Amino acid sequence: MRLQEWTIQEQDLLIQFMTTNSWPYHDISEPGRELLEKSIEEGGYASDDVKTFWIENNENEKVGIVKVYDLQEDVPLFDLRIADRFRGYGYGSRALKKLTQYVFELPEQKIRIEGHTRHDNAAMRKAFERAGFVKEAHLRQAWFLPKENTYYDAVTYGMTREDYLAGTTTPVRWEDQQRHEKSIPRFDESIATERLLMRAPELHDSMDVWGAVARSMPSLRRFTAWAQEELTIETTEEHVRQCVADFIARKNLYFYLFLKETGEFIGSVGLCSIDWGIRKFDLDYWLDTKFEGQGFMTEAVKALTDFAFEQLQAERVEYHCDEKHSKGRAVAKRSGFELEGILRKNALSANGQDLRNTCLYARII
Repeated sequence: MRLQEWTIQEQDLLIQFMTTNSWPYHDISEPGRELLEKSIEEGGYASDDVKTFWIENNENEKVGIVKVYDLQEDVPLFDLRIADRFRGYGYGSRALKKLTQYVFELPEQKIRIEGHTRHDNAAMRKAFERAGFVKEAHLRQAWFLPKENTYYDAVTYGMTREDYLAGTTTPVRWEDQQRHEKSIPRFDESIATERLLMRAPELHDSMDVWGAVARSMPSLRRFTAWAQEELTIETTEEHVRQCVADFIARKNLYFYLFLKETGEFIGSVGLCSIDWGIRKFDLDYWLDTKFEGQGFMTEAVKALTDFAFEQLQAERVEYHCDEKHSKGRAVAKRSGFELEGILRKNALSANGQDLRNTCLYARII
């Protein structure tokens, strides 16, 4: 199945599709030709703000249409219609998956996509759920049907960019009034130092990350749990995708490091295990072994820690590492972190084979 963009040359075909099928859950269940022609003329199906796609099956049959609008906004909306004789075959959910891919791969990086339907439209609601959308609202008596002079309840479903990138479905926190966390401040998504550009991860970084990790694997495996797993391009892409999603969600803030002079990727430094309530962050970092011994990681850690205190209003930044991780400990010391304690036999080694002592370093405001 695929989405094929509608063109003005297909006006008659679109009008035929709209007037020969029934739309019982739409405001206008039987749109007339004159109304459709006027809507097309005014850009209701194709403009800078609207795009319409045919939904075509593998036999090249036009089984439906989907119109996405408000494309100039951060949150596009859509209208999905499946022809009478093709309903019940799962085309709706598959079309929604194709549509979300189209929307979230636009260069403008849309924040979310959402759709609305009547609460009694069971087929559409099932399509939303199968496509990974989350029910976000139930609006009582919000859908007026002029033909019946009746109000129906309406429901809203949405998908966030974060969920799309991570391949997850995050339910709404309905108990939000019980939460008393501090608000998350706005902050820059890139940091410049004397020799480095530090920025948020992007999906196209996967090959650079894969090359650096592959080259550094013998060193990383000594003290890094995630380096114990088999490294492939696919697992690296999945890891980068998760980093992108976590950054958007403000769950973990990893910054990728690039040399200003050459643009080469050299490693990563991040703030993770974030507690926004008390403004506490854990530090995590690794460096391509090709670039060790030149002070790059110390430069990055100092910059990120200053960023945490200045822009994220951090109260405390911690760094935990194996007692035998001499390079990691040296970076922490050079970056102004103080050793607050050594926790004896409190964690497994990276390969999970024996107990190790953990050093706890910290900086406070």
